[in-house]
Amino acid sequence: MTAKQRIPNSPARARGRSARRLARELALQGVYAWLLHSDETLNEAGAIDAHIQDSDDFLQADANWYKTILHGSMSQAAELRTIFMPYVDRTLSELSPIEHGILLIGSYELVNHIDVPYRVVINEAVELAKSFGGTDGFKFVNGVLDKVAADVRSVEVSAAQKSI
Repeated sequence: MTAKQRIPNSPARARGRSARRLARELALQGVYAWLLHSDETLNEAGAIDAHIQDSDDFLQADANWYKTILHGSMSQAAELRTIFMPYVDRTLSELSPIEHGILLIGSYELVNHIDVPYRVVINEAVELAKSFGGTDGFKFVNGVLDKVAADVRSVEVSAAQKSI
């Protein structure tokens, strides 16, 4: 049985997006909404989850990965900001919410999920920035996360540089 037979009419596959990439896109939507409405006292995470899980794309996404990175990025936001802000050339309030969200997600993955190679984390963040961010936002995201990776995954980054 081929992949096409197992997953008929899969919009994620048809557009060349894996279930994990789609999960990251949906998590970015959730983090973006949370960043825009973080001053509200309602249960933002629950409201965000309900809205995103009602979308057609959610059926094609890796639901566990979506929940892991959405909730992890939001719950560890303060710690993650202390990790990436030294490499940002502007204040937190000057970051676009898209770039801010991508940096939260990318930093979360780099710090907490060493099972995902750092180059994959950075590439996925760059792709999110190309799809949803400003014109050159992907260059900014790439530069910041490359420096974060060198800090939090120094052994992996050093080994990769030696193999080149």
